[in-house]
Amino acid sequence: MARNLDAKCRQCRREGEKLFLKAEKCFTDKCSIERRAYAPGQHGQKSGQRLSGYGQQLREKQKIRRIYGILERQFRKGFAEAERKKGQTGENLLQLLESRLDAVAYRMGFGGSRAEARQVVRHNGVLVNGKRVNIPSYSVRPGDVIQLTDAAKAHLRTKAALEAADSRGFPEWIEVNAKEARGVFKALPAREELSSSMNEGLVVELYSR
Repeated sequence: MARNLDAKCRQCRREGEKLFLKAEKCFTDKCSIERRAYAPGQHGQKSGQRLSGYGQQLREKQKIRRIYGILERQFRKGFAEAERKKGQTGENLLQLLESRLDAVAYRMGFGGSRAEARQVVRHNGVLVNGKRVNIPSYSVRPGDVIQLTDAAKAHLRTKAALEAADSRGFPEWIEVNAKEARGVFKALPAREELSSSMNEGLVVELYSR
């Protein structure tokens, strides 16, 4: 299966902000953005470089792709589906990304990062409405019950991720019982509930060229 093998901290530095790709490290002063807040590479420290309109659109698309850990083909497929749905295409796209099983598992604290949550899903560690699902891109629907298997609950990293997520709090659109490693996907998130650092409008402009 194809995947992005680029160093995660370099991805954050390239986008100039925390993408939370390295679990708990991102919440400490060891985060590379805290120590080297400039783009990677020999020209990374040069300032004053202005992006064209196309460059800004491309960077925003790359940033959102990296946040959710998906490849270009998957992203284009999601955008096409968002266009077909009623409502604003950009908001539809973010809702589709947030309803992926790996994204929901991450939000519920089943992994310290989306990559960890995706691994838990692939290793048959997640049940959806009592049935085992190991497809990270599986679309979760409002009302679905997501929980860890007994084997996955016993893993130390999973326990640590759940405790950390519980201490930080969970988003409004999900309801989680951390002790039982079980949650309910209550509804699709509203745009105002998602990060304001994402500008999905630029992605819509990019694909509308």
